[in-house]
Amino acid sequence: MPQYRLHCFPESGNSYKLGLMLTLCGQSWEPVWTDFFGGQTRSPEWRASVNEMGEIPVLEEDGTRLTQTGAALLRLAERHGRFQGETDAERYEILRWLLWDNHKLTSYLATYRFLRAFSATPSADVLAFFRGRVDGALAVAERHFEQMPFAAGDRPTVADLSMCAYLYYPAEETGYDLPESHPAVAAWLGRIAGLPGWQAPYDLIPGPRFAQKL
Repeated sequence: MPQYRLHCFPESGNSYKLGLMLTLCGQSWEPVWTDFFGGQTRSPEWRASVNEMGEIPVLEEDGTRLTQTGAALLRLAERHGRFQGETDAERYEILRWLLWDNHKLTSYLATYRFLRAFSATPSADVLAFFRGRVDGALAVAERHFEQMPFAAGDRPTVADLSMCAYLYYPAEETGYDLPESHPAVAAWLGRIAGLPGWQAPYDLIPGPRFAQKL
């Protein structure tokens, strides 16, 4: 069985994606808490020894370091035979939604949440810009999940595990009451939460919580 170590911190939705994937695949993993808010990932030493891109999460698989969450999710799906595509068409659809999530949903929602919940003096104009981008992405997701139970079809895949992560954080952080504003998205999140072994982000990813706004 592979040995996994996940460099992570609780507020990181991308860390949650990999932790949730490993957990749903029945894999044990060791968390390595990283002081992201304290600047650990920006230090030359950390970048030289852990991840030259200066990003979290980093997944160690038998000593090999894997970075970029979408790529790591695809590797885990292939390794463990779960949440992957079974046909060329399904694999394409999974990749399509993974790329959309990275460019349109996670990228904007993660930034909006960071500014809103963890920044002491966010710009109102910048917040409004990112809120508009998140609204647009959620509108796409809402229309899709009005028609489809999961991102790529009738069963969950790594596309769902990527898209869902930041949406499970509390409404006081994200600014969205999804059952009220986006009921189809909320219903889809409920279907994922019904998977055996599912846990919410702050229950799954251990470590000290950030207490003071930057």
